[in-house]
Amino acid sequence: MDYRVERDSMGEMHVPADAYYGASTQRAVENFPISKLRFGRRFIWGLGLIKWAAAKANKEMGRYDGDKADAVMQACDEVMKGSLDGQFVVDIFQTGSGTSTNMNANEVIANRATEILGGDLGSKLVHPNDHVNNGQSSNDVIPTAIHLAAFGAVREDLIPSLTTLAESLEGKADSFKDVVKTGRTHLMDATPVTLGQEFSGYAAQVRKGIERMARVLPELEELALGGTAVGTGLNAPEGLVPKMIQHIADRSGYPFREADNHFEAQAAKDAVVSASGALKTVATSLFKIANDLRWLSSGPRTVIGEIKLPALQPGSSIMPGKINPVIPEAVMMVAGQVIGNDASVTWGGANGNFELNVMMPLMSYNLIESIDLLANASTVLAQKCVDGIGANVARATELVERDIIIITALAPHVGYDKAAEIAHVAMDTDRGVREVALEMSGLDAEELDKILDLKKMTEGGVL
Repeated sequence: MDYRVERDSMGEMHVPADAYYGASTQRAVENFPISKLRFGRRFIWGLGLIKWAAAKANKEMGRYDGDKADAVMQACDEVMKGSLDGQFVVDIFQTGSGTSTNMNANEVIANRATEILGGDLGSKLVHPNDHVNNGQSSNDVIPTAIHLAAFGAVREDLIPSLTTLAESLEGKADSFKDVVKTGRTHLMDATPVTLGQEFSGYAAQVRKGIERMARVLPELEELALGGTAVGTGLNAPEGLVPKMIQHIADRSGYPFREADNHFEAQAAKDAVVSASGALKTVATSLFKIANDLRWLSSGPRTVIGEIKLPALQPGSSIMPGKINPVIPEAVMMVAGQVIGNDASVTWGGANGNFELNVMMPLMSYNLIESIDLLANASTVLAQKCVDGIGANVARATELVERDIIIITALAPHVGYDKAAEIAHVAMDTDRGVREVALEMSGLDAEELDKILDLKKMTEGGVL
């Protein structure tokens, strides 16, 4: 491989000749050949935005040459747009501050800016530390990038996807409002509900998930920029950071602001843990919904079969005609992954030692992955499953008519003990409640039809 020689504070390193990164990044590549996992698009965009804002603020304050600042800003634009993503080569499992990734960004931007100015890669015409990292530290850049990436992903990806799913479920709730079916508690038959009521519950879960995600956004608006190494702001000149954050807010269109307390912002990652906890709750909701859809469509002839899921692909390599609930199962696996990610984020958040958290790359990767997975899974669940669900009215009616627990509506009229006796006889003789009640309750057929009105049972009150 063709290479060039670059130097950092520890000496010379061989770097691929055409790479925009430099010696510090190459050291990290060689030191951390662990997972092949890399920071994703959102995070790299966040790094580019931070460095762009720093160059713009430094230029405005006359802290370094305007031509160099312009070149840095142009390189940062390319980072933000994704054209240099292939240059971000450091493994997620690295130094816990993310210093290697911050230097990866500094070197890529510095070398690209050098190239823009007509200099040679590695010449440091634009310096990665003195120029690109001016007024910053890895210790405030990386937590800021986490917040930028997570905020954008929640606002632009997850909340819209959850809204799509909620609207889809609400549409089905309306369509199924007159389909009376058996309610179930403890997986056992219970009093009737409508299929629409069940779906309204699913829709409400998703709507509450949207509210939960919206509540974590103000925490993510706080940026650690300005704390530099340990929260004191050493080497960040007065006035620089407010300008940087204002530029970040203006360009992103989001109300980012400086952290209330820089020591908390760098030593702790409670906002990230909080966001991950909300994601875990959303994942739990999606698991419950997806699993219910799987059960409600089960059989379809020998179990419940009250709904029909869209047939998307053959379900077996050996059983012809078998169709499986593939979308709900995929969503359930996503939920499992997100719940596991939350455990990693939680443990990462516990490892803030004195003035710095030292598990930030792990926390960032898992947080953003959870947001992406839930956003994609919500859209898929809505468009490839919920939108195409149909009600099996005949099956729902058959099962609810055989439901022994409709005896509950009779109990206020004949007493609990008598109603229980009727239920047991109906169960033991495999007959319907109406038939047995006519023999044992002392009520005539007209009275029983009024009391055992299945649709009215779903509306509450005493019949």
